[in-house]
Amino acid sequence: MFAVYASEPDRDDPLASLVVGDRPDPETPDGWVAVKVSAASLNMHDLWTLRGVGIKPDQFPMILGCDGAGTLSDGTEVVLHSVIGDPLWTGDETLDPKRTLLTEKHQGTFADTVVVPARNAVPKPAGLSAVRAAGMGTAWLTAYRMLFSKSGLRPGQTMLVQGASGGVSTALVQLGRAAGLRVWVTGRSAEKRGLAEKLGAHATFPSGERLPEKVDGVFETVGEATWSHSLRALKPGGVIVCSGSTSGPNPPSDLQRVFFLQLRIVGSTMGTLDELRDLLAFVDTAGIVPEVGLELPFEQAEQGFRAMLDGETAGKIVFTR
Repeated sequence: MFAVYASEPDRDDPLASLVVGDRPDPETPDGWVAVKVSAASLNMHDLWTLRGVGIKPDQFPMILGCDGAGTLSDGTEVVLHSVIGDPLWTGDETLDPKRTLLTEKHQGTFADTVVVPARNAVPKPAGLSAVRAAGMGTAWLTAYRMLFSKSGLRPGQTMLVQGASGGVSTALVQLGRAAGLRVWVTGRSAEKRGLAEKLGAHATFPSGERLPEKVDGVFETVGEATWSHSLRALKPGGVIVCSGSTSGPNPPSDLQRVFFLQLRIVGSTMGTLDELRDLLAFVDTAGIVPEVGLELPFEQAEQGFRAMLDGETAGKIVFTR
């Protein structure tokens, strides 16, 4: 079958191991289902896979793609949940020590067909297109968990999103606006800040700029480049919710500020199956149209990977068949 895959790990030149070609048709174990892929979105995780991060060398070749949307054999349209855990685990599956994501142990969604546990194929709301649904399972689910499960923020409070144009950031802007929060965003360029304003941000600021007042919560995916600004931006008792560190994982801690102002720093990773169902219902009910910045056929996948590698994002990058 047709697939976009990583042939081997390449830490220094990840796109050198990106292949658009053919892979064997998958087998479907008991309790799993085959999904014919209609659309799948690109995530930073796919670049880490090309670099060999979070995956053993003997797992290659690995079909890329953490999430997507497609159809079951009976025609049911589904959205894919990419967290695959131990069937015996109970509770929050993001805490399961044996959990994996698609592309870490099991082949991913950038193919004609992907095989997942039956529970991981969630019915797609009729009002959500496959292209826009393709981003729900990773970036949007991450944003939903950060905002609704981890932050503790309430309608009317002010949230700051560090970074204006990535998949998680644009999802946070749209979700926060729909949830009744005042949404502020930082961005490196006027173009990126303009996108955030188009999506519903109440105000935008250049990266690192002093804000007109302190905020109740900051949403971090950037890391070292923005961390000091995030700490300075918070009200006493405020919260930083962090789900990534694309610019580096080890910023200055500034512990005196943390303990004196009683700041909360909360980690957040992906989301649960129940949170994905809730996310889909919220997007559908609120009439949110998830932002897709670039839509390409799978055959042009390298163009999408290069855009992400160069930081040229404006919402989700989605591949279609």
